[in-house]
Amino acid sequence: MKNTAVLRTPDDRFTNLPGYDFQPHYLDLDDPQLGLLRMHYIDEGPPNGEIVLLLHGEPTWSYLYRRMIPPLQQAGFRVLAPDFIGFGRSDKPVDRKAYSYGGHVGWMKQWMDRLSLRDLSYFGQDWGGLIGLRLVAEHPDRFSRVMIGNTGLPTGDQDLGEPFRQWREYSQSTPTFNIGGIVHRGTVQGLSEGEIAAYDAPFPDESYKAGARAFPMLVPAQPDDPAASAQRAAWATLQTFEKPFLTCFSDKDMIMKGGEKVFKKRIPGAGDQNHFITENAGHFLQEDAGPFLADRLIDFIRAT
Repeated sequence: MKNTAVLRTPDDRFTNLPGYDFQPHYLDLDDPQLGLLRMHYIDEGPPNGEIVLLLHGEPTWSYLYRRMIPPLQQAGFRVLAPDFIGFGRSDKPVDRKAYSYGGHVGWMKQWMDRLSLRDLSYFGQDWGGLIGLRLVAEHPDRFSRVMIGNTGLPTGDQDLGEPFRQWREYSQSTPTFNIGGIVHRGTVQGLSEGEIAAYDAPFPDESYKAGARAFPMLVPAQPDDPAASAQRAAWATLQTFEKPFLTCFSDKDMIMKGGEKVFKKRIPGAGDQNHFITENAGHFLQEDAGPFLADRLIDFIRAT
């Protein structure tokens, strides 16, 4: 029986997207309230290759990694890039209350369990870091190394800053949540009309954007946020994480610039790593410097 509380973007919305010709893969997740939710993911490269996990953020989807996947694949890695529930080719619950920080972590954990993923080299940006770092903290044995850019792990005990407050207000008040335009403005080099349309492709109308609208409000901004205790527990674990941990934040991201400092200071595995600033890059550094980041990720994996 079809779940009317969940939308599924028609497949024809994903035909002929610029630079995105990867075969879709799907896995059904079991949600106690919504039933089965279909999660989409890219799975490229040799099946037995060392696994690289790429996690996107808000309001993007796996299209964000189209320039990083080919060089990683050509280097012999198996590359996995899922779409979070509510994004990309994954199912989209229409009720904002269906989304929570812990719920996203749980969906991803179930996906990892179903694919029996271990020994992961992981790259995350934006919410790909907020979710991914929770997974690293809760299941450190599954990860071999971590590389992050333009992300954080807020507990609600810190001021998130005026630029973030403005972003949060815009995300809730604008009548049309212009996803392709948001990504375009979050880059230095800009996007073509076709690329902007590709970011809009998963969202035929506003009813498909509940997940994208929800994400900004799920970032812990107060000490009593529902996710705050789990965030503090994650930091307690990460402060003992000794596996290689590399940061690559952008020089022109007005919200996250400088966010690498806390990770370099508090995570043991960040010591003695060749941290770098991704130059001439905005918030969506994968758009501005995708091949460069892929090469640095390859170097990082081979060196550690």
